[in-house]
Amino acid sequence: MAASPLSNPAETHMQNNPGNYRFALTALTTLFFMWGFITCLNDILIPYLKQLFDLSYTQAMLIQFCFFSAYFIVSVPAGILVGRIGYQAGIVTGLLIAGAGCLLFYPAAEMHVYGLFLLALFVLASGITILQVAANPYVSALGRAETASSRLTMTQAFNSLGTTVAPFFGAWLIFGGKDAPVPTATEVTESTVQLPYLLLAASLVVLAIIFVWLKLPAMGKKAPSAAVPLQGSAWKQRHLVLGAVGIFVYVGAEVSIGSFLAIYLSLPEIGNMTTAAASHYISWYFGGAMVGRFIGAAVMQKVDAGKALAFNAITAVLLLALTMLSEGQLAMWSLLFIGLCNSIMFPTIFSLAINGLKHMTSQGSGILCLAIVGGAILPLAQGALADRIGVQPAFILPLLCYIYIAYYGLIGSKPQVVTDAAKD
Repeated sequence: MAASPLSNPAETHMQNNPGNYRFALTALTTLFFMWGFITCLNDILIPYLKQLFDLSYTQAMLIQFCFFSAYFIVSVPAGILVGRIGYQAGIVTGLLIAGAGCLLFYPAAEMHVYGLFLLALFVLASGITILQVAANPYVSALGRAETASSRLTMTQAFNSLGTTVAPFFGAWLIFGGKDAPVPTATEVTESTVQLPYLLLAASLVVLAIIFVWLKLPAMGKKAPSAAVPLQGSAWKQRHLVLGAVGIFVYVGAEVSIGSFLAIYLSLPEIGNMTTAAASHYISWYFGGAMVGRFIGAAVMQKVDAGKALAFNAITAVLLLALTMLSEGQLAMWSLLFIGLCNSIMFPTIFSLAINGLKHMTSQGSGILCLAIVGGAILPLAQGALADRIGVQPAFILPLLCYIYIAYYGLIGSKPQVVTDAAKD
């Protein structure tokens, strides 16, 4: 097996010369920070637009639905695009499309049309999807295959840093400060949201210009001779398909738990606090993921990625079982500490799933990003479950998700790549 996920002389040279890719990894880290930052702003945008347009909760949740649906619709075409133009050009394209989505917030606010805000979010998320399809396998390819999970975990740590910083930025520019209450409908104006997204658009365009100028390793572009017939598609690779299911259930579980945290901690038998006070504890959940990714990046230099994934998933299962069977501070903190378990999951599942795909890596990356739609579907399912059996018992859904992730780490992630010889 080749030492990197792709079969390309440039990549083989890079994996054997670590000093050559350190600069590239540093540059790519800024992208992970940026899309984590943008994604987390949706949590600030939801109460803002709810007040602005006097929306129901269902209508307000269309913000997340439109954002995450872009992953499902755009991921596979993005994989095809990146396979044709390469990782670096794919990054530039994604940055420019995301910047265009941010710019659309200006006319949406001027025209006072909720549908335009949703369109802007979809365009923005489409750009981020292309970024993920290009950047995730790029990081995996920049070095030895054995340490791909470690590299991707480190860059994902800066994604978590973006999710930690974004609420302060959003609260300051949109709501007037992190301690300011959510404004009433009469206090909300369209212009409030224009400045933050204009600043984001400018930042994304500047980043695109920088990535055009940077001299990065030429990777990800599939030569015409590398085209494979249908039976050689990435969909035929068992460990990739099982990995896509892993991404689906992981993102769904992470978003579901995060969505219910404030509600859950405010219950009298759990935290016995106001929803506003409970919301401050969400930073512990995402902060744990950030800390865990830095730790995991170092640990997985020595520990098998699949075993590390299974260990974290089993720990998450035990914590969820504990929070479902207990009350008070024990139930509260056992749920919050799941953020620490989440830390290595996405990058580890991703790198394990694309391992050995070679010329199918771009397509595989698109399939995995498609599976992020779990973040739109599973929280709705947990919400319906909570309506029937209660918030605390409804955590059985993410518990089942983590059981699957443990299986994938121990068994499902073992590559069974279909070779040309096997096809003949």
